[in-house]
Formats: sequence, C-alpha cells, structure tokens
Amino acid sequence: MHSPLEIARNYIEVGIHKVNLSIYKMVLLGFLAGIFIGFAGIASTTASSTIASPSAAKLLGAVVFPAGMAMVLIAGSELFTGNNLIIIAVLEKKVTVAKMLKSWFFVYLGNFLGAALVAVLVVYGHTPDLFGGNLAQSIVNAGKARTDLSFSEGFIRGILCNVLVCIAVWMSFAAKEVSGKLLTSFWPVFVFVLCGFEHSIADMYFGVASLLASSEYGIVAEGLTWGRFLIGSLLPVTLGNIVGGAGIVGFGYWLVYLHRTPYSHTTAEAEQKEIDIAEEY
Repeated sequence: MHSPLEIARNYIEVGIHKVNLSIYKMVLLGFLAGIFIGFAGIASTTASSTIASPSAAKLLGAVVFPAGMAMVLIAGSELFTGNNLIIIAVLEKKVTVAKMLKSWFFVYLGNFLGAALVAVLVVYGHTPDLFGGNLAQSIVNAGKARTDLSFSEGFIRGILCNVLVCIAVWMSFAAKEVSGKLLTSFWPVFVFVLCGFEHSIADMYFGVASLLASSEYGIVAEGLTWGRFLIGSLLPVTLGNIVGGAGIVGFGYWLVYLHRTPYSHTTAEAEQKEIDIAEEY
C-alpha cells in the first residue's frame, strides 16, 4: 500500500490533472458523479423506508450508501467534496487558487445536474410507488429533515461529513487494488451516513427528490421549499464541506507531510536509506 506521505505527494499531480481538465470534461465527469451519488441516495432511502426501528433503518441506509462512493472512485468521475483536496496542490504552489475555484464550480454544477436528473427520473418514473407509497413519504421526509436544520447545524454537519469523505478518498489512494479501494472507502462513508452528517452532493438529490415527490404525490411538508433547500440547507452544507475537506483534511495533511518537506529524487533516496537503516536494527 502507499504510505500517507506518498499519498500526499501523489495528490499534487492529481490536483494538477483535475484543474487542467476542460470545462466540458469537468461538467461531464461531475454529472456522472452526481448520478452515482443520486443512485446511492434512492437506494439508501428504499432500503430503510419500511423498517420500523429508526436505528435499524439508519444502519441499513448507511450500509447501502457507500455504493455511491465506490462508483465515483472506481468508474471514474469528479466529486466536488473529494476535490476539496485540490487545496494540497494549491498550497504546494503547483495550482492557482483561481484554477481550483474554477474546477470546484464546474464540478459542483455537474454534480447538481446529475443528482437532479436522478431525482427527476426517480419521481416521474414513479419509483416512490413502492411499498404502497411509503417510499414517497420517506423521500419527502428525507428532504424535510435537511431543510429543518438551522444554518449553523447544516454548516457543522457539513464539516464533519467532508472530513470523513476526504478521508475515504485519501484512504482509497493508499490501496493499489480495486478491492482495497472499496474496503478502505466504505467505512468513513458508512460512518458519516450513520451519524447523520450532511453531504452537499447527496443533499442535491435528497432536496430535489423530496420537492418533486411532495408535489407529485400531494404530500404536504411544511417548510420544504426551493428557497429553503437551496439557501437555507444546501449553501451552509456546501460551505461546511469546504471547511472539512479543504480546511481540515487537505490543509492538515499538507502541513504534516509536505510543508517544508521539499521532495526530490535526492530526498527520496535519503528517506529510503533511513528506512533501510532502521530495518537493519
């Protein structure tokens, strides 16, 4: 497996590659990631919608949701929350802040379009008819639970969530085999869903799906409005995701592994000699 130091160094090149994608590719790859996370959203809601025990329902939904991250990592796509780690390349002065923000914006846009498309197809394909319409109520409840959060609650839960999402991405870079990437990324995502933390891209699906299902199925949900979803819920969660992903994980690991630690073939050879000497003793 790759060490944390190797992951940090490798992500510099990853960040450079990501920001130099064309806008078309940023949006399209973001669109695919949004679809994958949308699929995870409807799957987790479907799996948990008929379970009477809230804790058991939450547990099952948390077990199912990591399928979305698995598709993002293995199939190839761009996820805004994971791309918060581009800050590492910025701090190493290999990428400009402007390029990072451009990448974040267009990937975020693609994520929204993909997640919203899944929501539209799910609702108007009448998937919520499952279980005698109980799934429709569960979809609306999932969106309302998010819009009921205060700005500060959404922001804080967004921080907690993206610490775990970026750790999932970071850990997947440690693995050299697909099986290892799936196993390492599963647990942090499982934890954030189980704990009720908020992921902006997942919330894109949950918000759009709940608003459409509320209208299509005539389910009244007080406070569930487009304005409340976009400004009162999605905005603070997105800001929190940036703080958790770029501010805590990205900046934190840069500070530990890369700050004042210039990398060259010379330093790599010196480090290897130190490892070899340590192993001899």
